[in-house]
Amino acid sequence: MKAKVKQFIPLVLFAAGLGLLLWFSSQYINAGPQEIQVWIESFGIWAPLLFILIYTIRPLILFPASVISLAGGLAFGALEGFLYILIGATSSAAVAFWVARTFEKSFVKGKQEGKVAEIMKLMEKRGFFYVLVLRFIPMLNFDLISYAAGLANVRFRSFILATIIGIIPGTFGYAFIGSSFAQGNTRLIVITVLTGLALLIIPFLYRKKVASWLGIEKTTDT
Repeated sequence: MKAKVKQFIPLVLFAAGLGLLLWFSSQYINAGPQEIQVWIESFGIWAPLLFILIYTIRPLILFPASVISLAGGLAFGALEGFLYILIGATSSAAVAFWVARTFEKSFVKGKQEGKVAEIMKLMEKRGFFYVLVLRFIPMLNFDLISYAAGLANVRFRSFILATIIGIIPGTFGYAFIGSSFAQGNTRLIVITVLTGLALLIIPFLYRKKVASWLGIEKTTDT
C-alpha cells in the first residue's frame, strides 16, 4: 500500500508546484505580460545570469527543480525560458555530479545500498544510456541520478551530453507551462497544464515496465 502511495508522490508534487506558482503569481506578481517583462528587464543582463546561478546551486540548497523551472517559463517566456532552464538544469546536474565525485570515498562507504547502489552498478556498464533514459523517464529524483553517476565514475562528457538530450522534452514543457501563466490566457493555461500532466502520466504509468527493461525493477519498489 505504501509503495503505491509513493508512486503518486511525483504527480502530487507537480500539481502542488503548479498551484504554488498560480498562487504566488496572483498574490505577489499580479501583473500582465508587459509588466512582468518590465520587472525582468529591470535586472538588465543580470536577470538570466541570476536565474542560472540560482538554478546551478539548487542541489546545494535542496530547492525543487520543478518550481524553479516553472518560474523560468513565467519570467522569460517559452523560448528564452527554455534556454535558461536548460543551461541552469545542466549546470545543477554538473554540480551534483562533482559533489558526489569529490566526496566519493566518504559517501560510498555508507551509501552503497538500495537505489543508489543498483543504479551505480548499471551506470558503470553503460553510463550514457542509463543517464539518458532516466532523464527521459521520471522514475528517479533528478539529483539522485546526478549523484549516482558521479559515484559510478561515469565519464563527465557522457553524463552531460546524456543529461542535455534527456531533459529537453521536460524543459520545454516546464517553460511552456510557466509562460502560459504569464500570458494570463485561462484556456491556454488549462490546455497547457493538461498536456503537461499527460506527458508526465504516460511515462509514469509505464515506468515499471521501463524499470524492468533497464534491469532496475527492484529499485522502483523501494
